Amino acid sequence: MQILLVICLAAAAVGSGLVAGIFFAFSTFVMTAFSRIPAEQGIAAMNSINVTIVRSPFMVLFVPTAILCIVIAVLSTINWHGGASSLMLGGAALYVVASFLSTIVFNVPMNDALAKVSGNAPETVALWTTYLRDWTWWNHVRTIASLLSSVAFVRALMLI
Repeated sequence: MQILLVICLAAAAVGSGLVAGIFFAFSTFVMTAFSRIPAEQGIAAMNSINVTIVRSPFMVLFVPTAILCIVIAVLSTINWHGGASSLMLGGAALYVVASFLSTIVFNVPMNDALAKVSGNAPETVALWTTYLRDWTWWNHVRTIASLLSSVAFVRALMLI
């Protein structure tokens, strides 16, 4: 069981770290670049990304990392290692709740709403402005949660 836990922790640390990097890129320069171009172009670019990402290797990273986090939470509870288990549970909760579930609850509905608009009508520009602010805020949450999750898993590996 120990080797399974170590493998899961290492894979989840790498997975959540990579996800954090992807989210970080969006938070620090992609969304800023989109905010500097006309709304119609920004919407088209973001809609293209949103269609592409669900068919990309990102999903092979994002979803299995959430599953690994659930496995880690179960394994850490079954085979309690004190502080290491607390880190495992914390890292798993951060990733599953603040990265994975927040994507489903906040970012995806915003993406779905954005997919229904185009053009430069005032209401479209207003939606785009709100989208940029709100989507990026939730992306910051996902970035920080994924990074902290990765750190928690690495630290837990050091303790077990």
